[in-house]
Amino acid sequence: MSTPFYVSPQQAMADRAEYARKGIARGRSVVVLQYTDGIVFVAENPSRALHKVSEIYDRIAFAAVGKYNEFENLRIGGVRYADLRGFTYHREDVTARGLANVYAQTLGTIFSSNAEKPYEVELIVAEVGAGPEDDQIYRLPHDGSIVDEHGSVAVGGNSDQIGNYLDQRHRDGMTLGEALKLAVESLSRDNNGGERSLTAEQLEVAVLDRTRPQQRKFKRVLGSQLSWLLEEDTPTTGSGADGDGASGDAPTEAGADASSDASEDASQAKEAPAKPAGKAKGAAKDDPDASAEPDASAEDEQK
Repeated sequence: MSTPFYVSPQQAMADRAEYARKGIARGRSVVVLQYTDGIVFVAENPSRALHKVSEIYDRIAFAAVGKYNEFENLRIGGVRYADLRGFTYHREDVTARGLANVYAQTLGTIFSSNAEKPYEVELIVAEVGAGPEDDQIYRLPHDGSIVDEHGSVAVGGNSDQIGNYLDQRHRDGMTLGEALKLAVESLSRDNNGGERSLTAEQLEVAVLDRTRPQQRKFKRVLGSQLSWLLEEDTPTTGSGADGDGASGDAPTEAGADASSDASEDASQAKEAPAKPAGKAKGAAKDDPDASAEPDASAEDEQK
């Protein structure tokens, strides 16, 4: 009888961790940053059907890198957990910390089990608070550990290089436009130190905006609003529009010209009735086809 091949537990865990890290590194990075009015999520994702960033509950959002089918199952489980807890107790009882604990237990159980391979995913769970000091961002690696992050965090791809870049340049009180540009700059840097261009079509952007009057604070930044924020040179406000998709708050040159023309037409329209008034009165005296009703002022003059 042959002796079974022995592998120490430390070596087995190291091999599983290395396997998961390699799978996560093959994915494109996701960056999460705090700004004045909330938290912004920026992912390099040209697909418009397969999302890396999603809403979980009123003030909670989810971002992930790695194998899509694995983190999509985790996202669905998180939504069900949040809905059940909010329905059973209260909506305020659904927190990012509680959701992160559930994800940590699931990932840790799978990672330590020899019956199945570890999940090749890395998660971010974020919750926007009443103020910047109340925001919560948690990063969950493949092994189920929880890391409490502040300010900025990057996962997937060359996350170490991106994280160092963000730590050196991120600051408190940034506007949405400044935070978005910083995130794009960090994602556009490759492993060799060079830079590449990322367009709006290659990005998936969403925010948790604390200034929204709705109970649900999650909003995707799409279309013209995203292009305007990326091309704008001046600082922008982080409030944005309340609806999903393109925002009406992003002004364009054509809109500015149209508004100025409309104001000029309105001013001319106010002055226009004053000039033909006298002509109309004179025409009424000379024109036999004019209205048969006598003008009160004309009768007074005749008397």
